[in-house]
Amino acid sequence: MAAHKNLESLRYVRGKLEVLDQLKVPQAKEYIPVADAQAAWQTVRSMQVRGAPLIAMVSALGLAVEAQARLPDEARSSEDAAAWLRERMAFLRTSRPTAVNLANAMEALECVVAETLASASSSSQIYEAYIQAAERMLAEDIADNKAIGEAGADAILAAMQASGRGDCGARVLTICNTGSLATAGWGTALGVIRSLHARGKLDQAFSMETRPYNQGARLTAFELTEDNIPGTLICDSMAASLMQRRTVDACVVGADRVAANGDTANKIGTYGLAVIARHHGVPFYVAAPSTTLDAKTPDGSSIPIEERPDDELCCIKLNDTSHRLAAPGIGVWNPAFDVTPAKLITGVVTERGLIPRQKGGGQDFDVPGFLDGNSPSGKRR
Repeated sequence: MAAHKNLESLRYVRGKLEVLDQLKVPQAKEYIPVADAQAAWQTVRSMQVRGAPLIAMVSALGLAVEAQARLPDEARSSEDAAAWLRERMAFLRTSRPTAVNLANAMEALECVVAETLASASSSSQIYEAYIQAAERMLAEDIADNKAIGEAGADAILAAMQASGRGDCGARVLTICNTGSLATAGWGTALGVIRSLHARGKLDQAFSMETRPYNQGARLTAFELTEDNIPGTLICDSMAASLMQRRTVDACVVGADRVAANGDTANKIGTYGLAVIARHHGVPFYVAAPSTTLDAKTPDGSSIPIEERPDDELCCIKLNDTSHRLAAPGIGVWNPAFDVTPAKLITGVVTERGLIPRQKGGGQDFDVPGFLDGNSPSGKRR
């Protein structure tokens, strides 16, 4: 279902779901089955799959596979089927709390179940409605990512034109992994880079290593080389020097949650990158689908920040063997995400275009107004 056959983050047909075990990339490409909601929860929690859009898709489709296995199920009533789906969706929400795409997807699917229950005469109708809705989300994710890529490419090229570099190829810096391996296909921030490359407008993509899980080194570098996109890997502490000594036209990052004012939670290190970009006058863009926008959370201080186990910082795993890097006994603080204030963000790019700033000349973005003005019938919010 992804844009590149050899970069499929998941493989889905009705009744069967497999996901690429990203803990083994780039050493191996191994797909593992996801037969039910419990398996989906575990693959997300263990970070065998990651990336806010993909977390939502794997969770929704894992439950769809389990629902398909219950068909036909005429021994249960439509009310029983709806209650079971709601319980499974509540469980799936608990896997990783920071990424709002999962909560938004479950909320949308709960609405589908409730609407179907109002007129359903059998459990099969409830299950079928859920499965079809989850499958529509998969198709929408890929289309939305490509639209984000085009809008982001337009924004970067316009900024380059304004700075006098309109005739040059773009040199873009990114963090973490936001490509085909973080979505159902194409990607968000890396999708912007893909779109620039497809237009012949990319000179170089710079990928930050992204400690402690090394998603940039393991996954983004893998995608760049697999797709023959010109790329350079740097360690996280090199970003400032890169901007000082070499031209960087823009930073583009993904998001796990964008609050109502535009404050953005993303992979740890994103906030520091935004501070560095501001100092060097480099435009800093967030690329995310509208399912990542959270109008219910007023600002970044209300975003829950997941903290990961000590071993993920102290150790590195290669070929299923863990090697300790840090001194035994040292204390560890390992937040998975940080929050970048809206005032450091040049633009938030979605599949529906850029989110405007709030009226009155402030530095915050108007996420609720954007959603209210861009919510076509039937579209997830």
